[in-house]
Amino acid sequence: MGTSAVDLGPRLAVALAALTVLAAAAGRLSGLGQDRPVAVAAVRATVQLAAVSAVLLVVVRSLVLSALFVLLMVGVAAVTAAGRATGLALRSAGAARRVGTAAVPVLVGAVPVVGLVLAGGTVPLRGEAVVPVAGILVGGAMTATSLAGRRLREELAVRRGEVEAALALGLVRRDAVHEVLRPAAATALVPPLDQTRTVGLVTLPGAFVGVLLGGGTPVQAGATQLLVLLGLLAAQVTAVWTTVELAARGRLLPDVPR
Repeated sequence: MGTSAVDLGPRLAVALAALTVLAAAAGRLSGLGQDRPVAVAAVRATVQLAAVSAVLLVVVRSLVLSALFVLLMVGVAAVTAAGRATGLALRSAGAARRVGTAAVPVLVGAVPVVGLVLAGGTVPLRGEAVVPVAGILVGGAMTATSLAGRRLREELAVRRGEVEAALALGLVRRDAVHEVLRPAAATALVPPLDQTRTVGLVTLPGAFVGVLLGGGTPVQAGATQLLVLLGLLAAQVTAVWTTVELAARGRLLPDVPR
C-alpha cells in the first residue's frame, strides 16, 4: 500500500494559515480574548516542529542521541508542569526545586510504561520508534501532572479550612489532604478516560491517523492506537497518583497546611 502522507507544498501552507485565522477569529469573536495566544501558539508550533523535525533527522539514527532527546523532553515537561501546578513563574525563587519535584510524577508515569513496551518487543529498540512513543507518554504524564497539581491548588484555596479542621482533629497532613483534596485531583483523569472510552466512536486519535497516513492497514492502525491509549492511561493514572502524594507531603504545593 502506498503512502498517503500529507503533501508538503503551497497548499499545506495555505491550509495551516487558514486554520490559524479560523482559530484566532473564533478566539476574538467569542469574547474569550484568545486571538493573540492562538496566533502566538501557532507560530511557535510551526517554528518548533520545523526545528525538531530537522534535529530528529539526525537524532533517530542513534539510540544514545535518541535517549538524550527524550531527556530533553522530560526537562521541558517538568518545567511546564511545575509552572502549571504551582502557578509560579520559572524565574521566581525556588524554581529548581519545583521543577525537580514536578519531574518526579512525569518520570514515574512515563518510564515504567516505556520500559514495559520496549522490554516486551512491542516497539522496536530504534530511535525512530523510541522517540515518538516516549514523547507521547512523557507528554501525557506532563498533562496529568499539570492538571492534577492545578486542581489541587485551586481546591486547596477553597477548602483550606477543611484541611486545617482535619489536622485539628488529629489527622496527619497526608491523610488530611487525601480526605479533602484527592477527589479533585481525580478530575485530571477525565480527558484520558473519555478519550479511551470513545475511541473509534467519536474520534480517531493521532496514532491511528498517523499509521493510516503512513500506509499501514486499519488493523495495524487500531493496534497501534490501542497500545498508545492504554499506555497513556497507565502513565497518567500513575502521574496523578504521584502528584497527589507529593502535594500531601508538602513537596509540590508550598502552602499546604501542616
